[in-house]
This record gives sequence, C-alpha cells and structure tokens, in this order.
Amino acid sequence: MKILLDTHTLLWFIAGSQSLSSASRLLIEDPENQKFVSIASIWEIAIKVSTGKMSLVAPFDDLFPNQLDINGFALLAVKVEHASVLSALPFHHRDPFDRLLIAQSIVEDFVIITTDSHFADYPVKKFW
Repeated sequence: MKILLDTHTLLWFIAGSQSLSSASRLLIEDPENQKFVSIASIWEIAIKVSTGKMSLVAPFDDLFPNQLDINGFALLAVKVEHASVLSALPFHHRDPFDRLLIAQSIVEDFVIITTDSHFADYPVKKFW
C-alpha cells in the first residue's frame, strides 16, 4: 500500500505521540507499505516553526531530512498534475497545505493517514 502522511501524523509519529492511533502507527511501520511525506508538509512545518506557531521535539535541521531517511519516508514533490487537481477542488477545506495533500493523494492514489475530518468531504482514501 502507498500511504501519505498528513503533517500532524508525521509529527506525532516522529515524537512517538499517543495522539497517533496504534493502527496508524502499525500501518506506518509496516515495511510492506511505501510511505510518503509531501514537501508541502515540510514547508508547512518550517513556516510554523519560523513564526513561533509550532515547536518541535528537536531543531528543524536535526529532524529533516534525518527522520525521513531513518523511517524510510520518500519525499513527494509537487507536480503540475497535483496543482491541476487542486485548482478544481471544492472549498470544503480552506487550509492550502491540506488541500495540496488532498490533491496529491487523489492523483497518486495514496491512502492518506489523517485525523482531519475535513478530508472526508473529498474523494480520497483515508485512514483515521
């Protein structure tokens, strides 16, 4: 299975947070699954850290790209096809980073691991 981690899912996984369900953790840890993190998530984290809206368990440069490598997460670039789908998405969700993750999940046919209830309004494969 190909999975895409929502930004909060990535952060909870790295931190070992109990907020991440054990079922989600098992899915992420399953070596049979291909795991992806969008560059949009890395960008979102960097912005929130720089504005003081988020703090991390370690400095940004210590976490990335190290945690991606350690956990076998492939970095998913933004493609024109993603932007094309994004441009046609209805505005059930206003967050630009989440909208891009939704578009990427649709185009790439990924299961997205999220707890964001807004994702249910879109034709994506979700794992809560």
